[in-house]
This record gives sequence, C-alpha cells and structure tokens, in this order.
Amino acid sequence: MSEPAHKPVLLAEVVEAIAPAPGRLVVDGTFGAGGYSRAFLERGATVVAFDRDPAARAFAAPLEGLGDFRLIPDVFSAMERRLGEGVADGVALDLGVSSMQLDDAARGFSFLRDGPLDMRMSGEGGAAADLVNGAPAAELARIFREFGEERQARRIAGAIARRRAERPFEGTLDLAETVERALGGRKGAKVHPATRVFQALRIAVNGELEELAGGLAAAERVLKTGGRLAVVTFHSLEDRIVKAFLAERSGRLPGGSRHRPPTQPGPEPSFVLIGADRTPAAAEVAANPRARSARLRAAQRTAAPAWRMAA
Repeated sequence: MSEPAHKPVLLAEVVEAIAPAPGRLVVDGTFGAGGYSRAFLERGATVVAFDRDPAARAFAAPLEGLGDFRLIPDVFSAMERRLGEGVADGVALDLGVSSMQLDDAARGFSFLRDGPLDMRMSGEGGAAADLVNGAPAAELARIFREFGEERQARRIAGAIARRRAERPFEGTLDLAETVERALGGRKGAKVHPATRVFQALRIAVNGELEELAGGLAAAERVLKTGGRLAVVTFHSLEDRIVKAFLAERSGRLPGGSRHRPPTQPGPEPSFVLIGADRTPAAAEVAANPRARSARLRAAQRTAAPAWRMAA
C-alpha cells in the first residue's frame, strides 16, 4: 500500500509522545487525512479516530487493512460520550484546518483560491457568508479582534459593512481583496492581509475554541492512568488554551507575591508534563511551510480523578 502524499506536522514527535504499541488504544481526535492514525496503526495500536468533516471518510478506507481501526464522524469533544471513561492509552489532537480543506477551493477556507464563503468543517450550520453579510459591524470587529488578533478589526469590519451595502459577498477572493484594500494593500508583507480575518471567521463558524476546551476536558476523562495526551497547535489562541489547561491540571498554579496572596491549592494534579514543548525542525518547515507555526505540548495522565468542569 502506498504512503499518503500528505504528511502530518511533527509526526515523529507526536508518535514519540503517544508511544503507540500493541494492546494500546489511541484516540486520533482530528483524523484529517489519517497520517497520525496510520503511524499509530503501523506500530500495532488500536485506533479510534474522530472527524466531523464528511470528506475525511475517503481517507479511512485505506487504513482499515492496517489493523484495528474505526472512524467516528463526530467532534472530538464527544470522545468520552462515544467511548467511555478511562479507556484510552493515548489521545492525539492536531488542531486547526487541514491541508485538504485549505486546498479545496469549494470549502472556502483559503483566501488564495476563489470559492464560496463557507468554512464549515461539518457542512452544517451557518456559513462564513452568513456572518460576513449579516452580522453587525461591531460583531465582526469583535470576531476579528478576539479570534484573529487583528489590530485593525474595526477598520476592516467597517469596510466590509460598506461594501456589503452595495452587494453581498459571495466568494473568498472578493472578501480577501476587500480586506486587503482596507489595510492599504500588501506593501511587501510576508503574510497576506486577510490571513487573520479568515482565521477568525473559520474559528467563529466552527466554534473551534469551545470545541478545544471541551475536547481537552474529554481527553482528561477518557485517558487511563499513564495515558498520554499530545496536542499540536497552529496559532497563539489555541496554544494559550492548551498551555493553560496543562499548567492548571499539572499543578503549576501561579505563586503569590506581596501584591497578591498565594493561589489556594486546587485538586490533585491529573497530568504531569512530558518534556518541553516542541516545534518543527528547519527541514520540516522548508518541506512544509504550513508547519512553521506548529507547537506540540504533551502530558501524561496521573491516577488523580478528572477535575470537575467549570460552571
């Protein structure tokens, strides 16, 4: 069987962190094209994968002959509901949008290829066009600022509101060009001016940050004592959530100072960190520029009970 053309980011590092082996159950929470699942199966692990994107099913069939494998068409935050508590030896999450989604113009994720303003990973619910054409300018500015960390959020939102008053946005290039004009062009910038806006819309459309928070808590409950969690992030919003979760769950609470009393001790740590966070080597970034912002954080489950979800 031939190897897939797509190779996931930080593959060797994720495999090392998860330590798949015969008799171990690994959850691939973000299946995509199946690169991580393939690597886990080749090392003898049983793999249960999750992906809400219906297009992922096309990549599942080639893996079924490699070992004990199944793909569940659902969000990864559903892993506890689908599998139960304390059953997995590993959970891997490769966050964000996949290369296949970016490369398919019909999905509307890319500002470099013209396509409909969709961006829905599951194909269900409201699309990006609904936000761009219907949300108040103040709401668009909030989305761009909070989910895209875009400093010119208000200016861009205003430009979008003025343009859509003439005619609604339908395509990705139309929106990208409007954002670019609002920011005065590219001016030699290495990053396209619409990058943060498209990221923000995608996150908002798919509820990605809420899904990540729910998925981390679900992974905590699904993992056995000694089970391992590996999370690959691609932007600072995701990474801050993962970093804060693991810092809290591993007992790395902020200390006190003369201006602030010591933090009261919380529940017993449910994770211990595995080494330092990892980033791709220069060779991997050269071969795959999309890997440049990736960061891997890993931890191992302790015998402590899972923490209660915040109200």
